[in-house]
Amino acid sequence: MNADKVLDAKGLACPMPIIKTKKAMNDLEPGQVLEVLTSDKGAKNDLTAWAKSTGHEMLDHKEESDIFTFWIKKG
Repeated sequence: MNADKVLDAKGLACPMPIIKTKKAMNDLEPGQVLEVLTSDKGAKNDLTAWAKSTGHEMLDHKEESDIFTFWIKKG
């Protein structure tokens, strides 16, 4: 999936992936996609809930070798 910006939040514990994601989203225009890479196991629930509550769209996510990748479209 093509992303307009990539955020590497690997090695950060909650709540830092959410904080960094929020900051990165502020730099995007509506409709652009942010790719978030994190090693935080709680990020799936946290980022999904955060995206929903802030009007963004969780497009997809995957887990590979303990790295979670999320694609979030700015609302």
